[in-house]
This record gives sequence, structure tokens and C-alpha cells, in this order.
Amino acid sequence: MSEKEVQDGTQDGTGEPGASAAPRRDAVDSVPAAWRLVVYGFQHVLAFYAGAVVMPLLVAEGIGMKGDDIALLVNASLLTCGLATLLQSAGLPGIGIRLPVVQGTSTTAVPSLVSVGLAAGGAKAGLPTVFGAVIAAGLALFVVAPVFSRLVRFFPPLVTGTIVTIVGITLLAVAARQVGGGDPSQGSFGSPQHLGLAAVTLVVILLLHKLSRGFLATVAVLVGLFIGTVVAAFAGFADFSGIASTPWVGTAAPLHYGAPRFDVVAVLSIVLVMVIIAVESIGQFFAVGEIVDRKVEGRHVTRALRADGLATAVAGVFNSFPSTVYSQNIGLIRLTRVRSRWIVASSGVIMMVLGLVPKVGAVVAAMPASVLGGATIVLFSTIAVVGVQILFQADLTDQRNTILVAASVGVGFLPTAFPQFAEQMPGRQLHALFESGIILGTITAVLLNLFFHHLRVPFGRRREHREKASEAVGSIDASEHYMQHVSPTAKQ
Repeated sequence: MSEKEVQDGTQDGTGEPGASAAPRRDAVDSVPAAWRLVVYGFQHVLAFYAGAVVMPLLVAEGIGMKGDDIALLVNASLLTCGLATLLQSAGLPGIGIRLPVVQGTSTTAVPSLVSVGLAAGGAKAGLPTVFGAVIAAGLALFVVAPVFSRLVRFFPPLVTGTIVTIVGITLLAVAARQVGGGDPSQGSFGSPQHLGLAAVTLVVILLLHKLSRGFLATVAVLVGLFIGTVVAAFAGFADFSGIASTPWVGTAAPLHYGAPRFDVVAVLSIVLVMVIIAVESIGQFFAVGEIVDRKVEGRHVTRALRADGLATAVAGVFNSFPSTVYSQNIGLIRLTRVRSRWIVASSGVIMMVLGLVPKVGAVVAAMPASVLGGATIVLFSTIAVVGVQILFQADLTDQRNTILVAASVGVGFLPTAFPQFAEQMPGRQLHALFESGIILGTITAVLLNLFFHHLRVPFGRRREHREKASEAVGSIDASEHYMQHVSPTAKQ
């Protein structure tokens, strides 16, 4: 390896120049044999395939999509997940972290996307507004990526943990509806048959996590969905008749559902989701850097967030949704010790190929809602648990922090408990705002964090009061209370 190659490797985050840098560059940038690219790449596909197909299913069912349209959204998700993974792992000039990072559609965005879609008319009528918001939010992240590290200080674990917890709690209502059969207006909703199918899926997932370790545990959701669907087929609850008429090769045209509409409230709601996704992703980028022994710095995070934003904007054009880093694939890298970013890039290519096979989407679309509900009960509850885990990093012995979490979760739960509140709001924008618990909870958490921990005491107070307030704010604003994955350079 030439001296220039070593220097280039150092600029890409390989560490100090010299002999010690060469092995790290070889591990990440080496191109394995073709069969290894296919085999190991397909292993990554299996690890994140479930998430890539479950998320569009949730959005489609939430806004009232049916049949072929669900299959189209699933294939679009597979296609754009592969593209996003290629952007991160292979990269473009100034775009992409160029590490083995797998990207996929974000479950965190589901409630906001459903709210936007329903407020815009539901089903096909709501999708132009949904995709317009996705495009705008992706472009916004792309533009602000260089300065995003300065904004992270307003999203410490106290805020992000609260928001993620609200997301999980909100999604549980969606999971409960799926367990019952998907449509509460149907007479069979909540029947023992639907509950039984959900239970079969859930039990399989739990047994796999109990009896297996490593890779099999990472695909437990996919196996549970498969077995649940097989049982549903034998019980007469799954209809695969439409698969035969579905072509093998093809894809929907960009902006298949019409020109995007850019509604202010819709865009704001998805921008807030992208902020949450970006904060979560930054931690994942640093985690990957540690696993593959590459130093990740501020400029690498900027390139990674640009790829996130660009992938999300392109996803909106190609009838799909925001992307995020898939942590299960990070675990797979740690487990297999296979560090080549080109193996992850090959998984992106494989996923794009699957996205061009409509029969794949048709099979997934035939999955009964109750089977899907058995899996989402675990998936969505896990999101809430992750939020609680993040909150452990915050000082909840501080009464202000306790009040912040309590008020934000309470406000965020209102639309879930009583959607009628939104119906009383004047104007479509306020209706959409009060229809999303995540938007209300996020705004509450951010504003209360600013009020309690960033708003300074007015000069009219006595000096001792000012000093006490300054000490309190200083203790909360200290760097150790910010997101731990912010690089030292960014903090400075």
C-alpha cells in the first residue's frame, strides 16, 4: 500500500498513519471473493429483511391501503433500502460514511406517516402528501447535516428517551388493532381465531429468542411471520390467489401516486421524525466505527447524515419512506467479524434486486393482519423499552426532568386515547397536529427541555438566585449529559 493510500485511509477515519493503519484499511475496504460477497451479503439481507417489509405494511394498513398497493409499497421499500445501504457503504463524493452500515426503513416514522396520510384523505389520496413530506424532510437533513452536531445538544438522552418512549406507546395501539384482525368495524375483529394467529407468531418469536443465539435470534421475527402465515393459510385466513397473476419483474414508476404535495404541518411532523432518526443514527455510526476499528469524526458524521437525507428524499420519489441505520446488522458484524463494507454494499444490491421482483411484495401483502400483529406487539414494545433505556442516562432524580418526562408522555398519549380531540381543532393543520401524539409529545419535550435547562434567569432576580439557577443549568448542560456519541471535536 502506498503512502498516499495510507493517508487517504487516515482521512477516511482509519486512524494514525503508518503500518498499523494498513490492516484496518484492508479489513474495511478489501473486496472479498464473489461467492463471499453473495453469501455474506445475503446473510445481512436476512437480518434486515423483516424490518424492511414490516414497516411499509404498517403504514399501508394504517392509512387503509389494500392488495396490490401494499405489495407496491413493500417492493419500493426493498428497492430504496438497498439504495440507501449502497449510499452509506460505497458512498459518493462527500456523501456516505463508507463503513459497513446497513440502512432500512424506520419504524419510528410509522405513527407520523399514518397521521399525515389520514389527515390528507387516507389510502391513495393521502400518499402524495406523505411522500411530499418525506422528500422535504430528507432534503432538510441533507442541507443541515454539516451543522447538525450543534443541534444535538438540544436532544440529550432526557429528550430522545422521552420521544422514543412516546413512539413505542403510540405504536402499541396499531399493534393491538392488528392483533384483532386489522379492521375494528368487521364482525370478526378480536375473534379467538385472530388472537390465536397472533399468539402463534408471538410464541414462535419468544421460543427462538429463548432457545437460539446469534443469527437465528436476529431473524426470529421473520421466522415467526413465516410460520404464522403458514398456519393462517391452513386455517383459511390467508389468500395467496393474487400472487400467480403478479409479474416476476417490474417496479412502479417514480411518484406513482401523483405529484408530491408539500403541506407545512406534514413536513414539520416528518422533519421532527428525521431529527429523532438522525440522533439515533449518530450513535450507530460511532458503534460501527468502534467495531471495525475506524475512528469516526465530525466530517464522517456529516457525510453519513447527508447520505441519510439523500436516501430519504429519493425514497419519497420512489414511493417509499425515511431510512435509518439497522442495529441488528451492526450486531451481525460484531458476531461474524466480517468487516468489509463491500459485503454490506452487496447486500444493498441484493435488496434492490428483490425490490424489482413484484412477487416478493405480493407474498408479503398476503400476510394476515393478525399474524403481523403477533410480531408488532414485540417490535413496538421494544421501541418503548429502548426509550426507557435511553432515559436511564438522564438524571431522573431531578424533579424538573421527572416533570418533563411525565408531561411529555401524558400530552403525547392524548391523541392515542381520544382521537376526537383532533376533530375539534379548527383548520386542517391543527387537526393534523393534534392527531399525532408523537408530534405533540416531541414538541412538549423539546420546549420543556429548553425551559428547564437552557432558559436563563432574568436579571431582575437576586444574585443568589441567579447563582443557584446558573449552577443548576450548568449541571444539566454539562457535556456528559448530552448524547454520548457526539465526537470531542463536535463538542468543542
